Amino acid sequence: MKALTEALKTMLDALAHEDAGEFLTPSQKTAVLGKQANITPTQRVAPTVQEAVPVSRRRVALFTGRELPADVMEYVTQTCVRLQHDLTVLTFETDSTVQAMLNPYQEGLAAAGIDVKLVTLGGNTLSQLARYLDSHPEIAFLTCKESGYLGHSYLTGNQQKNEMPVPVVVIVANKDAMQLPETDTGEVEAGKRIA
Repeated sequence: MKALTEALKTMLDALAHEDAGEFLTPSQKTAVLGKQANITPTQRVAPTVQEAVPVSRRRVALFTGRELPADVMEYVTQTCVRLQHDLTVLTFETDSTVQAMLNPYQEGLAAAGIDVKLVTLGGNTLSQLARYLDSHPEIAFLTCKESGYLGHSYLTGNQQKNEMPVPVVVIVANKDAMQLPETDTGEVEAGKRIA
């Protein structure tokens, strides 16, 4: 009988508090009722599994044609390791052509932990290259060799300043054989020209 009496008292208290607490929020009502009845509300929280969010690293872009000299790949690999960047290879050539050029370096790139992404650009214009670079903010800068069209145009001064949306690093294989124009926009250091 005592349990029934206690249950009735609790219900009557709840009804009295309901009328008195008409203007309280539901959480305030719960707090008041919980204090008097010594009831602590329990919250059921579904366990959350934290998935590992893939961290996308910045990328170095390498623009290449039909040949890929070893010194260019050496520079790009060392730079990616030092900056902890991945590599995007941009080309107007076919996938199979560029894949054949990259095959000798795949093992070294994988050992260094560098993710390689191959992008074949449609057409054959530098404006398509610029559009791709502009739409991919993860690319830190573009590298190219001096013997290609883009590198040669930077070294001879034919390329307009700021035509590419990212900095361009022209890798010069033989610094002594190439006459570099003097400009105040670039630096020449260790056989490399930053345009």
